[in-house]
Amino acid sequence: MRVVFMGTPSFSVPSLEKLAGKHDVVLVLTRPDAVRSRGKKLEPSPVKARALELGLPVFETNRITPEALERLSAAEADVFCVAAYGCILPDAVLTMAPHGCVNVHASLLPRWRGAAPIQRCILAGDEVTGVSIMRIGHGVDTGAYCLQGSTPVPGKTADELTADLARIGADLLCQALDELEQGTCVWTEQDESLVTHAAKIEKAELRLDPDVSAETNERRVLASGEAAPARCVVAGKPARVMCARALEPEEISSLRARGTELPDAGVFVVAGKQVLLGCADGALLLIDIKPDGKRSMPASAWAAGQRDKSGSWEALA
Repeated sequence: MRVVFMGTPSFSVPSLEKLAGKHDVVLVLTRPDAVRSRGKKLEPSPVKARALELGLPVFETNRITPEALERLSAAEADVFCVAAYGCILPDAVLTMAPHGCVNVHASLLPRWRGAAPIQRCILAGDEVTGVSIMRIGHGVDTGAYCLQGSTPVPGKTADELTADLARIGADLLCQALDELEQGTCVWTEQDESLVTHAAKIEKAELRLDPDVSAETNERRVLASGEAAPARCVVAGKPARVMCARALEPEEISSLRARGTELPDAGVFVVAGKQVLLGCADGALLLIDIKPDGKRSMPASAWAAGQRDKSGSWEALA
C-alpha cells in the first residue's frame, strides 16, 4: 500500500520502520526541528532522523497548512498512518485517503484517552496496558478500534513501557493495514461508560511527598522523565530521584530483625548501604539520586557524603 506516515517522538519510530519494510511510504510528516535536550541546539525529531536514514521524503510542519494539504494530496496514498504526531488533523485530511487515517494509541481504549496514557496508567497502578489501532475522528481518541495488544505495567518506567508499547504498536499497525487491504478489518466502537481521560502530566503531580504511601511515591518515580521529574528535598537540598521503590514486606521484616526500624514519614535514614525515605505507610528505598547541580549517583554514594545518617526529607515547595 502507498502510505503517508505522521509521527514525531521515539515512540513513533518502530511503526515507521515496520511500515517502510512492508509498504511504500511515500511521505513522512513530522514536527519541525526543536530544542529537545538540555542544550540550545535545534535537533530533528526522532522520526525525521530515522526517515532520512531510510531515504524517505520528509515534510516538517506544526499544523496542517495549505502547503501540507497539497503535499498530502500529491502523495496519492491509500492510507494515512499516525503515531504520536502531535497535530490535530482537519476533515480534509481525515477523508483524503481511501482507507482513511489510522492511529497507534498507547492504551487499551476506551481507558486513557488523551495526551499522557503511559504515565497515567503507571500512576493509577494499572496491572495491564496496551496499544489500540484506531480510526481518527473528531473527538480526542474517540474513534473505533480494530486491534489491541497488551503488556504488564508494574515495575516498568515510563521509558521502558513506551518502548514496549512502541514495538507492539508497530506490529499491530502492519497487521491492521493487511486487514484493510484484504477487506477483513473489523472495527469496534468504544464503550463510553468505560472512558477514562489521560490529561497531560503536570510537574507538581510527580513531586515526592512523605505524606503519601511508599507505593504512590514509587509510581511517581516510575512515571517521571525529563519533562516532569520526580523531585523532593532531602537533607535540606533539592534533588531528583532517578530510581526508587517501595520496600517489600519481607525486606521490612529483615530490617527489623537486624534492629532497624522504618523511619517515620518525613525522615530519611541510612541503614548500612541503603537509604530509606519514610512515607505515610512504609518506606521508599532510594536507589539513584541526582542532587541539583550534580551528576546522578547511587544512593549509597550520596549517603557516603552525608555527615548525618538521619534527617528530614520533604516535598518540594
